[in-house]
Amino acid sequence: METSARNQLKGRVTSVKLGTVMAEVTVRVGDNDIVAAITRNSVERMGIKEGDEVSAIIKATSVMIGK
Repeated sequence: METSARNQLKGRVTSVKLGTVMAEVTVRVGDNDIVAAITRNSVERMGIKEGDEVSAIIKATSVMIGK
């Protein structure tokens, strides 16, 4: 898969919470969790489940930094 997004973080799915239309997928990257809200259809089509190795691909025009 090729993408123009520069921020690609490999991790493991630790949780999938399915809603009626949307799903919340939590990906563990190192010591951190990234939570993505994607469509339920995407989760089902891709067969995403706990334990899967995935890439969290972040494409944003704005990134906040806290200290």
